[in-house]
Amino acid sequence: MVLFTPRLVRITLTNVSVSDEGGYFCQLYTDATHHQVATLSVSVPPETPTVEVKQEAVEGGEVELSCMSPRSKPAATLRWMRNGREIPGVVSQQDNAKTFSVSSTIRIPVERKDNGAALSCEASHPALSGQKRIRHYRLDVYFAPTVRIVPPPGILREGDSLSLTCSVTGNPLPRNIQWSKINDTLPERAEISGPTFQISRLNPLHNGTYLCQAQNNFGRAADHYTLLVYDNVSVTTTVPPTPTTQPITSHPVTPTLLTLVFALDPKDPGAVQETHSAVPYAVIGGVLALLVFTVICVLIVTIWCSVRQKGSYLTHEASGLDEHGEVQEAFLNGNDASQGKKEYLL
Repeated sequence: MVLFTPRLVRITLTNVSVSDEGGYFCQLYTDATHHQVATLSVSVPPETPTVEVKQEAVEGGEVELSCMSPRSKPAATLRWMRNGREIPGVVSQQDNAKTFSVSSTIRIPVERKDNGAALSCEASHPALSGQKRIRHYRLDVYFAPTVRIVPPPGILREGDSLSLTCSVTGNPLPRNIQWSKINDTLPERAEISGPTFQISRLNPLHNGTYLCQAQNNFGRAADHYTLLVYDNVSVTTTVPPTPTTQPITSHPVTPTLLTLVFALDPKDPGAVQETHSAVPYAVIGGVLALLVFTVICVLIVTIWCSVRQKGSYLTHEASGLDEHGEVQEAFLNGNDASQGKKEYLL
């Protein structure tokens, strides 16, 4: 738009583009010619840069990323950032007549833990008045799957239900999860719903090792669970009797001498303990002591009588020997018959 007055000439440009760049010449025609030249320079701020993946990120390898600003004037400045730190990149610049295209390429090693890591490419330019155009990017790292079976808590008994969950990770995430039983087929009552495996009313025939498998384009993984079903064990709950104030008396059983007494345990009023009375043992001990004493007395009397009879026999035997001596002496001395005939009884 041009504004012209005798004293002023004004040109207004709208929707300026680089094609409007150049020198604008103003000339005043009077007795002396006067002129003035104005040079127009157009700055082109960059758009938000784009990120292009040059090489896919695979676990254990490297990823190559390129950040591009296709049109700016003057050339934009590009920087890669991660966690507030700059990642040095290789910058290239191309002149497209009146504008410039700029790119910055980086190569970084990646692991499984880097999947989802945040990166950003920042473009700065004088025309942005200190602001920045930022493109955010998240790493997409491909890796083989991992499989882990989440076991049920506690032990399983006959009649219980089994529920297993197959926890699978991977990039890309495996779509198909396979359940199987090693060296056998799955039970008829087995129910499979994606990563969940269930068996109702377990019995020992279900014992075995169960396998969960998953795979993607970068690998295959599996995990196993060994099922052991225990037999049911009947448990009887005994209700302890209510303690009463009446004592529990013993009842002797004939003909045994042992008396059983059932008494309450003071620590556990509901428990019944069996005790033995000490009175019958005392009676039996007294009787045995009396018998032993009687036998000893009989032996002493018997020995005493035997010794006494033997002493009397020896006395009579000694008297007989004396009389026999007198007869022998009379025979040797030649006593005559006048002294009288004596008879001796030997």
